[in-house]
Amino acid sequence: MNSLLWIVALLLIASVVAYRQPGRTPAAGVLGAALLVATLGGLSLWFALPLWLLWVAFAMLLHADDWRRQYVTKPVLAFYRRQLPVLSDTEREAMEAGSVWWERELFSGQPDWERLEGFADRPLREDEQAFLDGPVERLCARLDDWRITHVDADLPPDVWQTLRDEGFFGLLIPTEYGGKGFSHRAHSAVVMKLASRSVTAAITAMVPNSLGPGELLRHYGTDAQKEHYLPRLARGQDVPCFALTGPQAGSDAGALPDIGVVCRGQHDGRDVLGVRLTFEKRYITLAPVATLIGLAFRLRDPDGLLGGDVERGITVLLLPADTPGVERGRRHLPLDVPFQNGPIVGRDVFAPLEWIIGGEAGIGRGWQMLVSCLSEGRGISLPALSTGVAKVAVRYTGAYARVREQFGLPIGRFEGVQEALARIGGRCYQMDAARRLTLHGLDAGEKPAVVTAILKYQLTERGRQVVNDAMDVQAGSGVMLGPRNIMGRYYQVMPVAITVEGANILTRNLIVFGQGAVRAHPYLLDEMLAAQDDDAEQALDRFDPLLLAHAAYALGNAARGFWLGLSRGRIAQVPGDGDIGRYQQRVAWLSAAFAFAADVTLLVVGGDLKRRERLSARLGDVLSELYLASAVLWRYEQDGQPTDDLPLLRWALDDCLARAGDALDALFANYPKRWLGRLLRGLVFPTGRPRGPDDEQDRHVAELLLAPGDARDRLSAGIYRSRDTAEATGRLEIAAELADAATQARRALRGALAAGADEDVLAQAQAAGVIDAKQADVLAQYEALEREIIAVDAFAAASLKRGA
Repeated sequence: MNSLLWIVALLLIASVVAYRQPGRTPAAGVLGAALLVATLGGLSLWFALPLWLLWVAFAMLLHADDWRRQYVTKPVLAFYRRQLPVLSDTEREAMEAGSVWWERELFSGQPDWERLEGFADRPLREDEQAFLDGPVERLCARLDDWRITHVDADLPPDVWQTLRDEGFFGLLIPTEYGGKGFSHRAHSAVVMKLASRSVTAAITAMVPNSLGPGELLRHYGTDAQKEHYLPRLARGQDVPCFALTGPQAGSDAGALPDIGVVCRGQHDGRDVLGVRLTFEKRYITLAPVATLIGLAFRLRDPDGLLGGDVERGITVLLLPADTPGVERGRRHLPLDVPFQNGPIVGRDVFAPLEWIIGGEAGIGRGWQMLVSCLSEGRGISLPALSTGVAKVAVRYTGAYARVREQFGLPIGRFEGVQEALARIGGRCYQMDAARRLTLHGLDAGEKPAVVTAILKYQLTERGRQVVNDAMDVQAGSGVMLGPRNIMGRYYQVMPVAITVEGANILTRNLIVFGQGAVRAHPYLLDEMLAAQDDDAEQALDRFDPLLLAHAAYALGNAARGFWLGLSRGRIAQVPGDGDIGRYQQRVAWLSAAFAFAADVTLLVVGGDLKRRERLSARLGDVLSELYLASAVLWRYEQDGQPTDDLPLLRWALDDCLARAGDALDALFANYPKRWLGRLLRGLVFPTGRPRGPDDEQDRHVAELLLAPGDARDRLSAGIYRSRDTAEATGRLEIAAELADAATQARRALRGALAAGADEDVLAQAQAAGVIDAKQADVLAQYEALEREIIAVDAFAAASLKRGA
């Protein structure tokens, strides 16, 4: 029994050493001293002898470099090479594109919270704010989404002209080319505000500013291409689109079937070197009205006109829409949302080489261009649209739940509705925090491909969940389409946002962890590069110190995961205090658990990780939730830690941490080796998983959505707000402000208004002194708004026919 106690003590000491990471010599010394004390203290020889042999092997492993290289590192390197997944050229280029940012801290298992606190939130510039308050506000006031959708099936011509004249298509184009030169944050703010009024308008404005000819030209175009096209794009003289997706390839750009062949041909009466193309593209936003097409294809040079290889790789060129052989104009109708979208076909099209973005130097660089720009664009437009939708739900579904009554109570007072309202508010808080943090990184010059993939996936998915909850709360008024219906259009559009840039199934299962494991892991990419070195000795020299550091990192995360799990994060050293500090500790716990689980999974699954998509997806879910949790902590501090935002902070963080814990638990439950999964679960969750928000937290968040207040205003900031009672949102805006006063007046009347407020009853109550003139006026106004809010649209049967 004495020996068993010593063994337990030695294991605990070893885990503390791994947790503290003192360095190899101090680590060997501490463990040797502990073993000596145990041996002298009565540890049985049968246990002591093998433990001393293990200690000698451990000390040699750390200090006998030549022995370690020959007998440990060399066989591990051979095994590692067998385990390495085969990467396609497009996968390699995707992994090499962009930069690594806060996600690396989460992969480390020890997030540097002071670094996060140092990311100072930048306000909009004066000219950016003026654009939002002026042209964007005025445009929103003119948009009639019902008419756009069900009458015109397009933006009105005057709106198109406004988009051109006011520079909506050139938000990111530098001022020297006639653009606005705005920040990414301003671009996001414009899209978010437009989306709160009309998704069709938001998509129309955002596409030219995200992945498209403008961005590609800005980063990769020749001087001549920039000088010619950027001013035309900035003033809307050219409307751009980008054509990548085709019927066969879908989201697999490496399988592009569209081939361009280098040849000579006629252009402007001259014989020039160029490309002959036949192609078919679909799902291309703005294609029906575009005048300038960015086109991705595979370039071949079978006659050697350029010299070098026949296969020249994925290439991108700018194709004027009036080029002979180009066919466009037909439209898709994405779930009845009438933004311009359609197919483009090219038959025997000839394009001079000078149309290739970057000229001849751009040949074969197309995938690198696309991935690099996509790492920015996917973090801006669709997250902004989704967040705008969530903010609309916060403001107006919350107001509806306050105004709409059942059984004599506002429906927002019922616990079931409060549960849905809490999810709406809490997820909106997560979404806006992640949007703002990511925009900070982009404006600081980062190109975090993994983070922007997280953002696109998580915010469009959360946007869909928010809309579903809003539809449940609004019930009948949510499903009856018409000018009064606020959420129904968003219910239709969210699957479209989820599908753009590849369905979220692809993003979740293949991209977030698939790229993140290589890019953000502190050692994996360097190990892969070392293992691919053709010089065996050089590969061994590079791999050996990485292996040693990686082993210490993995053991450290295992120990941190256990001790932090045992204390539920309480022993983690963090700079914050109060709620902030406690949540930093809990995120640190799950970060260590994630980093350790990721390492074990990569070791166990190896090159099969690409095929074990659901394991990869669950690890990606953990990374995503930890990123959102970090963003929530950052946002709260950047906002000055407002006390009335605490319910949102707590709900949002408890939800993120619970979801991260659930994803880890599902990972362990589906491990290829079930016994190992059970062991890992016991190691990182010795006291159980994090718990999600409770009923009381739901109630506090729901209450914030039901009545005007600073927290509600901050949460819904950035959307268009009308006070026109001829509009659904205007009626809800004013009714929410009057609701409390109207309720007090109703109580004062007691039974006098049992049959409903009319002018005679109000006049009699006022004459009797039951209510005063101001209360009577408020109640009359409120009752009129309430009737309009509860009403739904009804149409003449003939008017519902298509084209009527």
